[in-house]
Amino acid sequence: MSTELGDWLALLHTPGLGPRRIARLLERFGSPAAALQADARDWALADVPGGPCRGSDREPLERGIEADLAWLEADPRHSILTRQDPRYPPLLAELPDPPPALYLVGDPELLRRPQIAVVGARGATPQGLRHAERFATALAAAGLAVTSGLARGIDGAAHRGALAAENGRTVAVIATGPDRVYPPQHRRLAHRIADHGLLVSLWPVGTAASPRHFPQRNRVISGLALGTLVVEAALRSGSLITARLAAEQGRSVYAIPGSILNPVSRGCHRLIRDGAQLVDSPDDILEDLADWLGIPADAPVQAPPMADGATLDPEQERVLEQMGFDPVALDDLLQRTGLTVDTLSSMLVLLELNGRVAALSHGRYQRLDAGPPET
Repeated sequence: MSTELGDWLALLHTPGLGPRRIARLLERFGSPAAALQADARDWALADVPGGPCRGSDREPLERGIEADLAWLEADPRHSILTRQDPRYPPLLAELPDPPPALYLVGDPELLRRPQIAVVGARGATPQGLRHAERFATALAAAGLAVTSGLARGIDGAAHRGALAAENGRTVAVIATGPDRVYPPQHRRLAHRIADHGLLVSLWPVGTAASPRHFPQRNRVISGLALGTLVVEAALRSGSLITARLAAEQGRSVYAIPGSILNPVSRGCHRLIRDGAQLVDSPDDILEDLADWLGIPADAPVQAPPMADGATLDPEQERVLEQMGFDPVALDDLLQRTGLTVDTLSSMLVLLELNGRVAALSHGRYQRLDAGPPET
């Protein structure tokens, strides 16, 4: 371990220090080493209460540093980037009080690749999950790393979509230490991301998920990316916070519109009213980011085509037309189509297997856009 890394870890493990206070110490003292050599009175002059840990107070700090270093040495995919590391992501470094260090699992070079954040509701609709996956696949195929937060719903769909693209890469900013996965059901997805992308943590080894971590995680998701795409979001949600942070950071904000009857479309509609760019195709995002991606002004910008679903017979097409795009109850669909219960139920099963219809709760169904079935 380098002495410099040890000094950074000592600051990270000092109780009461967060990114803002560490930034104040660095501004006043110039380096972690100098800050650690100062006393409590010097820290007070930097508007930072407390002081460096001394004597027996250092025991928990030393244990934390030892745990971080053991984790670092345990796997060649593990790395820790401090703000002074030349590999530290330049867009993130532009933020006020950027994270002092990043704990990484995977390929750190992805932090220098152009990124697009894709976020949205945990309780997303089947259509929203399909949008997130298909947009992420197309954007990753065009060379963007897709960044999200490993949460249920839209986040997970975005990560899976990016990994489905040929040579697609994804970055997951997590709300725990680098040795933990939250939510637990995304453990397998996290392992795939570690192998074919990058996991990013702001917290030392052993840190559990906490509600106060998520706003900090969201700030980093938007801070790493050229723009943030919100697929579905309620009016009060972390996704809208991420979008607001992106706007404050001078980054682009995109939103996919949805049904006026869908509660998780209202956040996107609010963003669009407030100035976010309405998008209905990955091409809209690629055209907006053409300058950043180095695409010549006269060159056509087009994402790889998204796969179409299986060919349907005329009767199946008619059922889809009668469904519309909002959730519909089976009884209402029976009245619209004039089919028998047995016939309609059989057709809905086939349409669901083809990825064109999703079965919802309370006997409702929703039409999905064309594409392969969910996996």
